[in-house]
Amino acid sequence: MAGQTFPQDFMWGVAAAGHQIEGFNTQSDLWFCENVVPSVFREPSGIACDSYNRWAEDLDLAKAMNVGVYRMSIEWARIQPTQDSFDDAEFAHYEAILDGCIARGLKTSVTMNHFASPHWFGMQAGWLNPEAPELFAIYCAEVVRRLGNKIDIIVTFNEPNLPKLLSYMDLPPIVQELNRKTMDGAADKAGVAKYRTSNVMLDEDYEAYGVGMVNGHEAARKAIKAIVPNTPVGLSIAIIDDQMVDDEADTAVRDQKREDCYGPWMRLAVDDDFMGVQNYERMLYDSKGRVEPGPEAVRNSFGNEIYPASLANCVEYVYDIIKTPIIVTEHGINTEDDQQRAEFIPAALGHLADTMAKGYPVLGYTHWSLLDNFEWIFGYVPKFGLCAVDRQTMQRTRKPSSFVYGEIAAANAL
Repeated sequence: MAGQTFPQDFMWGVAAAGHQIEGFNTQSDLWFCENVVPSVFREPSGIACDSYNRWAEDLDLAKAMNVGVYRMSIEWARIQPTQDSFDDAEFAHYEAILDGCIARGLKTSVTMNHFASPHWFGMQAGWLNPEAPELFAIYCAEVVRRLGNKIDIIVTFNEPNLPKLLSYMDLPPIVQELNRKTMDGAADKAGVAKYRTSNVMLDEDYEAYGVGMVNGHEAARKAIKAIVPNTPVGLSIAIIDDQMVDDEADTAVRDQKREDCYGPWMRLAVDDDFMGVQNYERMLYDSKGRVEPGPEAVRNSFGNEIYPASLANCVEYVYDIIKTPIIVTEHGINTEDDQQRAEFIPAALGHLADTMAKGYPVLGYTHWSLLDNFEWIFGYVPKFGLCAVDRQTMQRTRKPSSFVYGEIAAANAL
């Protein structure tokens, strides 16, 4: 793979998300749900990585890795703490971060909704509320009206398909039981009939929630384009590299999973400027269903197979169907062993370069994540970061893998 190069305008980036790094996102639905008892969340997010205060340090780390794009989220709950109010101080805060990116020569890829939404939105049953798409569009319009001239790329939703995708994975039954107890507890605590969030979801809500978010993306895209028509807009979805162990086998089970988990979102993205692909692993199937990889398989800390070609395979799968340019908005590995990460990054990028050499239009690659951060229901146990964060002092320390990635970004080549 040595000697592979990337296009001159290829965008190298690192990714983060507000709720996972900022800390004390107290007006959000997820903060509320993290603090009900019982909760599916292993622990509350609390201070997270204190990036609300240390954002300049984080941008310096990104710049030191030679990347050109910083993917971040603007937290809806901070910007619009009540349905009838926008917070000027929070707008100023995010504008300072965007200005910090510009000062460092970093393009900004901004996610409008990276799972966390306002508490008031959750109290209205989230995306089950028929008015949700318009509420989201109002927020998006206000953001781009005030800050749009400083944003280079807009991602409306991060992985709106993830709950459905997780239903195809081997999560313990206790997770769905705790999801229900969390939602019931949140409704009781908030004094509403139904409380809902977008990454703690009940089985019976998948379809209706998906419809709400599809409509939300379309409403948001229309509102954003009316104000900043030349800014690229898309969404990102989680995709597992679903491969058959036998090319001659009946693919019906695998294909049904693909339709359920990816189909609606890929059809939606046909009208977007790009499709955000987020991949971490592959799964194997035969004609009957999922097949466990062999004992030789290398696994991540979730127990899933590490397969460097999975990202390139997902890019080809998506583009072959929708013909929309691709941005890899997330890709990485959950592991305590940073040597695994240091080896995985160039291996995966080698396969991606091969795919691009075949003519697939991949505009950029964004590694998840800049920091070891809050990983939702799993708390602070998973380690995806290029940088470690001391949970007591918040000190950031670059891992060896960050230098491997930085050298690739600087050379724009392997």
